[in-house]
Amino acid sequence: MRNQDRHIRRLTVLAMLAALAYVGFAVLQFRIQLPGGDATSIHLGNSICVLGALLFGGMYGGVGGAIGMSLGDLFDPTYITYVPKTLIAKLCIGLITGAVAHRVLHVSQQTDPKRRSLYAVISAAAGLAFNCVFDPLFGYYYKLLILGKPAADLTLAWNVGTTCINAVISTAVGVAAYLALRPALQRAGLFRDLLK
Repeated sequence: MRNQDRHIRRLTVLAMLAALAYVGFAVLQFRIQLPGGDATSIHLGNSICVLGALLFGGMYGGVGGAIGMSLGDLFDPTYITYVPKTLIAKLCIGLITGAVAHRVLHVSQQTDPKRRSLYAVISAAAGLAFNCVFDPLFGYYYKLLILGKPAADLTLAWNVGTTCINAVISTAVGVAAYLALRPALQRAGLFRDLLK
């Protein structure tokens, strides 16, 4: 395969993951309005970080999710100030999920479906557990710096709750999509050779 074809495939995968993450965050979202004009939401964007990391590696899941959800923040006046936090958090979800899945547990080499499912859940849970700690804490100190203590204190509990709910939903959706798409990509001959 030519070098140019390889680059086109990689950019296509990244663009697809970014578009799916944008839709998962900006469209498939249940917004919870908080006092003071702030908001938090339950969404499916993180599941795309997990799916991309499980299928293609942590860099693809992380970068695709970071681009897509940061665009969602950028186009929404309520979330526009969170773009830096989103870039860092979503990149880390993908990188951690991918590292656990492919470097520690070697999920792609598993032939036993039960073990593959378990390893996918563990990998997704690792990346999203990081997000359950990082996202609320970073958001708290970010708001503390910009808006002051009362605004930061007010939203911390809500952010912890929605981030944990998002982690559970994203683990279930991301792993289910991975388990459904992996055999289809293998049958089409795309799973192993798509990004090579």
